[in-house]
This record gives sequence, C-alpha cells and structure tokens, in this order.
Amino acid sequence: SDAFGRRPIYVLDVALFALGSLMAALAPAFPLLLVGRSIQGLGAGGIFPVASAVIGDTFPPDRRGRALGLIGAVFGLAFLIGPILGGILLRFGWPWLFLLNLPIAAVVIGLSWRLLPSVRPDRRRPFDWTGMITLSVMLACLAYGLNQVDTRAIFASLVSPTVGPFLGGAVLLVLPFWWAEQRAPDPILRPTLFRTRQAILAGGLSAGAGLGEAGLVFLPSLAVAALGVEKHTASFLLMPMVLAMAVGSPLVGRLLDQWGSKVVILAGSLLLTWGMILLGFLSAQLGFFLLAGVIVGLGLSALLGAPVRYIMLNEAPPRDRAAAQGAITLFTSIGQLVGGALVGAVAASQGGGVTGYQAAYLVVAAIALLLTVMAVGLKSRAQEMATQERLEAAGRPDVRRAGQPLGESDG
Repeated sequence: SDAFGRRPIYVLDVALFALGSLMAALAPAFPLLLVGRSIQGLGAGGIFPVASAVIGDTFPPDRRGRALGLIGAVFGLAFLIGPILGGILLRFGWPWLFLLNLPIAAVVIGLSWRLLPSVRPDRRRPFDWTGMITLSVMLACLAYGLNQVDTRAIFASLVSPTVGPFLGGAVLLVLPFWWAEQRAPDPILRPTLFRTRQAILAGGLSAGAGLGEAGLVFLPSLAVAALGVEKHTASFLLMPMVLAMAVGSPLVGRLLDQWGSKVVILAGSLLLTWGMILLGFLSAQLGFFLLAGVIVGLGLSALLGAPVRYIMLNEAPPRDRAAAQGAITLFTSIGQLVGGALVGAVAASQGGGVTGYQAAYLVVAAIALLLTVMAVGLKSRAQEMATQERLEAAGRPDVRRAGQPLGESDG
C-alpha cells in the first residue's frame, strides 16, 4: 500500500481472503483446501498492516494508541465470538465456516471503497519481486520444517530429511534476502527500518509476543489433563482470557497515548510472566486456571498488536508505514511458528501430560521475563514524541488524493 495506495491494496486483501474462503468451502479434495487456505492467509496477512498504516495517516501521534486499541478490541471480540459461531455453523456442515466470510467480506469491501481515503503515491515504485519470492520460500521452508518436527524425539527429528534441509534452507536464505533488500529500489522489507534500537526492540518484542501467544494453543490440553474436563468443554475455558484481551486492548490504547510504549510493554511483559508462572504451577482448581488465563490475556493485550505497532508508527517515515507494519506481522508470525514447536517439544521432553505442559509454560515465562528486560531499553514517552515530531517535520508528503494535481490543497 506504500507503493499503490491504501484503499486498493486493502480491498485486494479482503477480496483475496474472500476468494480463499470460497475455494476452501468448495474444495473437493484436501490439496485444494490447502490452496484455498493459503490464498485466505495471503489476504488476511495484509489487512492489519494496511489498517494500521491508515491509522498513522489519519490520526495525530497523540491519538494513534486509542485507534490501534480499538482495532485490537475488535479482533479480540472476533476471537471470542468465532468459536461459538463456528460450533453453530458446524451443525450445517464445515463449508459454512468459510462461506460465512463471503457476505462479511462484501460489506467490508463496500465500506472500504466508500470510507477509506483515496490516496496514491506521487510516484510509482517498482515491486520487489526478488525479495517477495525469496521471503516466501524462506518462510515456507521454516513453516514446513517446524511442522514436521517430532516433539517426542526432537533432536533426531531435526536431522531427518523432512526437517533438517528445510530449516537449514530457511537459515541459508536469510543472507540472500537481506542482500536483495539492500539493493532493491523499493524493498519489501526496507533494511533502514531497523537501523534504530527502538525498531529492533519492536521486532524482537513482536516475535516474543507471538511465541507466547502460540503457547495458548496447548491450554485446552492442559485443562483436560489438570482439571479433568471434557475436550469439548476445555476450549470454552479460554473465554475469560480472550475477553480480557478484548477489554484490555482499548485501555492499552489510551495508556499508550498517555504514557508511551515503554511503560505499557513493561507492564504487559510482567503480566505475561506472572500468568505463565501460574500456569507452570497449576493445581487442579478451575478458579486458578481462569485467573491465570485472565492475567495472560491482559499481558498479551499490552504486548501484541497496538503497542509494537504504535512503536513502528512512531519510528517509520510516512512513505514506509505499511511496510513497517508488515514487518511487525512477519516477526509475530515467526514467533508463532517457533512458539508452537517449542512448547510442544518441551512438553513432550517432560513426558507430556500435566508435568510436560507445566514445564513448557515455565519456559514461556522465562522468555516473557526476557521481554521485560528488552522493554527497559525502549524510549520514554518524551523521546517517542520527539522522534515523531522530527519525522513529521523532515518528511515531505508523498501521497495525494486520487485525481488531485500536485500542489493543490484539499480546501
């Protein structure tokens, strides 16, 4: 969207999500279902970065936190409603899980075309096909390799032909990708975005938060093992945690505008550490489990989404806002991939069951504590505002309304 404008790329992302949903719903075989899901993920991956960039374009620096927090609240409510609605739709057949997305996407596309600002760059930028292809292959190798890891024999699995070559390939592609991005006229991941300590810390924090979020996938299994609940009931025990994330997001947004990212992320990482420690010492008490979930939810609301995206809105120049937000999505996704494999591996190495999951969540607690140490290095609120004022003063507008000549004012 930095190169072609916010509105057309956002609409394209939603349309791709709808197309992938339709293909998945109509897929006669599993391979075609995977293709549909891939297209769905391609579209979904661009929605949040473009929406965050629009906030940077539209809202002044002292109100961006509130706007990002509201987006986080909407996503939290979607996670809350989704499982319930999914259970209802399954009564009519699994394709309806995907077909439901079509009318929603149609409404979103219509509203986006009507309400989003119609802006485009002053100059067209060449698309970075080399970087895009290299990054896609690198992430595909990483995802496939991690998904093939056998957590029951992790070290033997890492050198197996279904894991080792793919993980090794992902690592080897890092340098060619970085080399290509440094030489591309308009790179898909601009290396200069991460020349400041603040941006580097934001990338690390987003990866760590993604890792912590991935560990939540195993919470229903822990509930079944520790509390003795039925499998179909265990997922509903996550509702308080998801609700805490939804309620915490708008509050976090306001606190970002008042106190800055450092204070908020410090609080979030400490809450996440506390919640994971509680899960690591979980007893057979439902209230204890729910309390830990609420604390984890509040902690993630102060780490994922609004806080790290707020940092990058304050660090990236206007012409690179969407690219910077896409980088945050990338680091979060990598953290999620690694987190799922790590938690599963630690749990399996300790024999699985309650003991295994407790050990895994204690490892996640240690990582969350590391995030706390990283957050200490973030800029203060005053330093963040000084950086943003400098960027706004130094940057020249590189977008204009569609059809509006250069130099013509809106008034």
